[in-house]
Amino acid sequence: MQRKRDRFCGIGAAIGMLVLIFDSRHALEGARSALELCLSTVIPSLFPFFLLSTLLTNALGNETYRFLGPLSKAFGIPRAAESIWIPSFLGGYPVGAKCAGDLYQSGQIPRKEAERLLAFCNNVGPAFLFGMVAASFPERYMVWLLWIIHILSALLTAAFTPVEKSCISAEKTAQIPRRIPAVASAAKAMCLVCCWVVLFRIIITFLNVWFLWMFPQWLQTLLIGILELTNGCCELLRITDVRLRFIVCSCILALGGVCVLFQTASVTPGISIGYYIKGKLMQTAFSALISCAIMLNQGLFVPALTLFFLYVIRKMKNG
Repeated sequence: MQRKRDRFCGIGAAIGMLVLIFDSRHALEGARSALELCLSTVIPSLFPFFLLSTLLTNALGNETYRFLGPLSKAFGIPRAAESIWIPSFLGGYPVGAKCAGDLYQSGQIPRKEAERLLAFCNNVGPAFLFGMVAASFPERYMVWLLWIIHILSALLTAAFTPVEKSCISAEKTAQIPRRIPAVASAAKAMCLVCCWVVLFRIIITFLNVWFLWMFPQWLQTLLIGILELTNGCCELLRITDVRLRFIVCSCILALGGVCVLFQTASVTPGISIGYYIKGKLMQTAFSALISCAIMLNQGLFVPALTLFFLYVIRKMKNG
């Protein structure tokens, strides 16, 4: 299996080198625009969160927080990892994943639980939403609504992601947390993220030239967003129907894209991302259903939301 994988990688690398040799102009154009994107958006919005999330992980240690206790019990978060809710919904991709990896690397949670956390604790952040996505919508409330849908779909994913018994038993034997160098860790993670953004921007540039122009604009935006989230959000204004734009945006925000998948794998060494892939597909499905229900004026959203919160309240009471 490993030999076949290496063979496919070798063939892909050879094809990529030939493409760069015969069409270096588009590669340079894609790399240049990706670097501009990293300097203007990615680094300013993510590096502070990377740094602060590492400092937060080091500072919180094994302590528990009562105000997060009911929410953590409802969704099966171990006591040592309750604080992960904060960077998960405020930090942006892939800060939540990095925090889960840091909790595992520092010995605060077992590997299986860290893998489970990846299914729903890696989400888009308000800095990206209100700093970049907001320009694509005529009303500010739509951006708030996108964030609410995103958080709700992540919580739904957590509710449907089972807790393994091995995680519960391993939680009791967690090691003393090891402090992680904050600046070095944040800088390393930031470099990895930017490298993936550059690579996927080059790929998208070639795909635009080769065949993406054949598809409808909304499908082009969706496909670009599936590959790389930031570039997909930059294309949103090309969808003229605001309702369709909202649904497409909600889906690509929930999925994160292939680029974020590789970023997540880069900042979580030693952790399988199988749970992450399943969780992101589930979260995208929930986001699509909720967004369609709202934009198409369907009456299913309110009762479904009511049932979900009743489930959460019941879980909190049962502890």
